[in-house]
Amino acid sequence: MDQKEERGPWLQKVITDFIETSPENTLKNHAHQKAFNAPLVGFSSGDDPLYEDYREHVGPFHMTPWELLAVTYRGLHIKAEELTVISWILPQTETTKLDNRKQDIYPSDSWARSRIFGEEVNDKLREHLVKCLKKEGYRAVAPSLAPQSSIRISPKYGYASTWSERHAAYASGLGTFGLCDGLITPKGKAMRTGSIVAQIKIPPTKRPYTNHHEYCLFYTKGTCKKCISRCPAGAISENGKDKELCYRHLIPKTRDYVTSNYGFNGYGCGLCQTGVPCESKIPGNKDV
Repeated sequence: MDQKEERGPWLQKVITDFIETSPENTLKNHAHQKAFNAPLVGFSSGDDPLYEDYREHVGPFHMTPWELLAVTYRGLHIKAEELTVISWILPQTETTKLDNRKQDIYPSDSWARSRIFGEEVNDKLREHLVKCLKKEGYRAVAPSLAPQSSIRISPKYGYASTWSERHAAYASGLGTFGLCDGLITPKGKAMRTGSIVAQIKIPPTKRPYTNHHEYCLFYTKGTCKKCISRCPAGAISENGKDKELCYRHLIPKTRDYVTSNYGFNGYGCGLCQTGVPCESKIPGNKDV
């Protein structure tokens, strides 16, 4: 693992192998359905100016990669340029997307499972990757599992977290934001995402876009707007997403529905991520 160019493919293989072969990748249903398809992986530098920009826009509580490593490994001299953010996209399976595409108010059973048990898979992957990195002698931390991780209130954006997995993915060349605030990736918007910060030098993935809305047909062409009609809470408009309305639909409405109808404690929605042109790919004009 001494050559810089070998570390990126190694990490990509660790992530891909986990999703493709681990029994942890499951929705925990009777069919033992996989939670996710093969992942996408990208990298960004710990000193990428975007991470400071995020703090400026979201609020002083939003942590940079350097801060996360510095508070995890206190007393050590760590430089931001020594760090890499390893980001991944976990695409929903075709079955899960098909099931949720049919819904108009509440999530399908498989989508709700992907929100709860799928995120457990994501956490297992985070833990697995940190363990593999440490075994090779690299310091690493999963931002979403760090003790400092929490939800705060941003003066500009309302509900916000101390680390955004979607924004890490954007910095790592994996996608841009749509009208509903979801990340549109080469595998579409129906996905979950995660990341690790590590003291390892890997060449950043080139961002194939120059604008954070570049893959959204509404922002680039003034067309589509399918996610507006898909939202059962009326939380999406041409002005973007109302997080408060979205949250009030999730809790308690979908939580109560999932508990009563599917028999487990969960919630979810994802209607704006399915049944839309950007569900499974970067959309084009012909997709509208």
